[in-house]
Amino acid sequence: MNNLKEFKFRKDSFLGGWFISEKVCDDLIRFKNENINRFHKGRLFNQNNEANINDKDSLDLGITPNTTHFVFVNYELELQKVLDKYIKKYPQVNSLNRFCLIENYNIQHYKKNGGYRKWHFERPSINYSNRVLVFMTYLNDVGKSGTEFLYQNIKVPAKKGLTLIWPTDWTHTHRGIISKNKEKTIITGWFNFQ
Repeated sequence: MNNLKEFKFRKDSFLGGWFISEKVCDDLIRFKNENINRFHKGRLFNQNNEANINDKDSLDLGITPNTTHFVFVNYELELQKVLDKYIKKYPQVNSLNRFCLIENYNIQHYKKNGGYRKWHFERPSINYSNRVLVFMTYLNDVGKSGTEFLYQNIKVPAKKGLTLIWPTDWTHTHRGIISKNKEKTIITGWFNFQ
């Protein structure tokens, strides 16, 4: 049964949000803590291939879709439930060609004052043109932090288990809301055309 609690958004925002199991979040946090030495500095590169820490300050670890590690098997099962809810809310998504997890997705850890400060969207060039939807799950509660969506004029709080799905295009330009006194961990990625 798919009884996930919904985080309500205006239907015309094309944002969907539902809460996944807290146990799955705890397992992902434990995995992050046990493997932090495998994380690398998250970077954004400009057109000259120069990194700018002012735009994104994170520690990232890429995860291969459909890995057999139980933590990610359980997460992907929960994520599928959220996707099913999103498709029920926006059934036209189901008329697209088939899409699924293809690209590596990321666990991103932000220390105090860290975050993704730059306004951005998830399909900025032809290199990413097969991305259909974005997903993101907050793995811990972080007061006065979350994600801000520019054109929807919506600020989403970082609440443990809240999993968001939204379209990848410029219409959903967004950025992180930075916490000065608490660390934040998310898991995020994309559903791509097959």
